[in-house]
Amino acid sequence: MILWRPPGVLRVKVLGLVWRGSQLLAAELPDDNGKILGVRPLGGTIEFGETREQALTREFREELGCSIDIIGPWLAIENIFEHQGVPGHEFVFATDIQLHEPNYYAMDAIEVVEHDQSKCTARWFEPHALPDDVALCPSGLGQLLKERAM
Repeated sequence: MILWRPPGVLRVKVLGLVWRGSQLLAAELPDDNGKILGVRPLGGTIEFGETREQALTREFREELGCSIDIIGPWLAIENIFEHQGVPGHEFVFATDIQLHEPNYYAMDAIEVVEHDQSKCTARWFEPHALPDDVALCPSGLGQLLKERAM
């Protein structure tokens, strides 16, 4: 198990909001002991010279091996957080997408391969019905989704 810590530099990330009805596809975020602290939609860091669209397409090709269609407007979030006592800071762009691989929509758990070759599990979650001790990350995403639904 690789122990993840925020890198100590400002990062710009993209997240793809993949929906199965009212359920959002999100990776589980464990603490050092494996307890799930939160869930986060799939995506990753925008590399220098990439547009957010290019980065999101690349991330899904790398993590799931499939192409995507961007189908929604972009949401923007500034996320200042702490993970296992280490501070992190990122700007996040998130948008609704559709996967070109329909089989993923039928799977309850999807193994995702990260850029460092570590693996995590993504599952379908009701964003507004998570257990009290499990956060929807990044902070503020849940509120943006509620406002958008109104």
